[in-house]
Amino acid sequence: MLPLDTRTPAVLLRIDRNPFHHGTLGAVRSLGRAGVEVHLVADDHESPVRHSRHLHRMHPPPAPGAPPAEVARALRRVARHLTGPAVLIPMDDAGALAVSALHAELSAFYLLPRPSGTTAEHVADKATLAQVCARAGVAHPHTLAPGSAAEAARAVRAIGLPAVAKWSRPWLLPRGAGLRSTTVIGSAREAVALFERRGEAGSALLLQAFVPGAGHAGDGDWFVQGCAGGDGAVRGGGTGRKHRSWPRSAGLTVTGEWTANHDLWSATVRLVSALDYRGIFDLDFRRDARTGDFHLIDFNPRPGAQFRLFADGTGTDVVRALHLDLTHRAVPAPRPLVGRTFLVENYAPLTALRALPLPGRREPSPPRELAWHCGDDPAPGAAMRRLWCRHVLRRLAARLRRGPAAAPAPAPLPLPAALPGPAAPADPTGPSGTTNRERAVTDA
Repeated sequence: MLPLDTRTPAVLLRIDRNPFHHGTLGAVRSLGRAGVEVHLVADDHESPVRHSRHLHRMHPPPAPGAPPAEVARALRRVARHLTGPAVLIPMDDAGALAVSALHAELSAFYLLPRPSGTTAEHVADKATLAQVCARAGVAHPHTLAPGSAAEAARAVRAIGLPAVAKWSRPWLLPRGAGLRSTTVIGSAREAVALFERRGEAGSALLLQAFVPGAGHAGDGDWFVQGCAGGDGAVRGGGTGRKHRSWPRSAGLTVTGEWTANHDLWSATVRLVSALDYRGIFDLDFRRDARTGDFHLIDFNPRPGAQFRLFADGTGTDVVRALHLDLTHRAVPAPRPLVGRTFLVENYAPLTALRALPLPGRREPSPPRELAWHCGDDPAPGAAMRRLWCRHVLRRLAARLRRGPAAAPAPAPLPLPAALPGPAAPADPTGPSGTTNRERAVTDA
């Protein structure tokens, strides 16, 4: 197997202000362990990610909602610190859309997948995703876009309850406003209340039929990740089941398992081919317990936060597959690790404690991966515990000030003060990783 080209650095871009984005840490570790110099463009000076020994340098990001020209300026500043073109990997929707719009300009400084027209914009915008699915022959929940409060109430009555409320462009949601990208609602009143906040949200409200699936054995939420290379072939990734999410039924993967599903993988490959899409993708599906159909819920044109679930027996995951493809190196033949699991500790601390390897405890096979804790890179896990405990305490204090009537959904329990890290995962692809030589955020 050919190793990654360690002469070519990687630049990770994340515009979203989220200190608990474990997918960013996963990308830093994956590439850094293989000996690639990793730069991070993100507002993570308060994030556990900055403590990773595999991170080479941090750079200030453009502001949330910044126009493409500002994103281009930020990435040109980063390019001045590089010895040559770097592989650029957006880690959120806003970054992915900006890079897609700036493809011609950024290609002078970065290695990027071949452009796919406006595909990234069409699949990321929840309002146009239904049209994309219709053209590709992929099932998608019935979706309505109300134009008034009265239409929002009528839409809920038309599609039934419970229903799913989504903002068409969730990357525009203001931080701290208490608005979620996706919410399961149980009344027309809730739909109207959300519709009235559309100006604050920055995009249209969509109301979508709820697809029953979770809670049925063998059914529920699924996700598919992969990387479409320059030749259109999909490499890396796989199909997985979401066993637990936060918030429940409408949130990120807390626990997931690599589960083989040939039909779902084949449908995904057909969809990506029909769209002529290039690069990393993360798809969310829900299997309808009534019909058995898989409904595409989301198409994200970037790595999913749980992408490390699909690190296979060769050590290949989607970010490594992209780096190999863009540096004209062969991606190894896949060696699936069906049954491998992934767990995000801060959303399931008790499950994480049970999952940690202890003296005398037999390790599972295939292995599991924790989002934050790792024996070869323990500092981010320790920093996450401290930051998460402060976050939970602030949430509890704010809830007490507001009173029970306005209390939001409860946050997960805080992690224990001392949580041992698991042993470092086996990584057959390269050296143990680079040291964190430069952590300072610089505007130079």
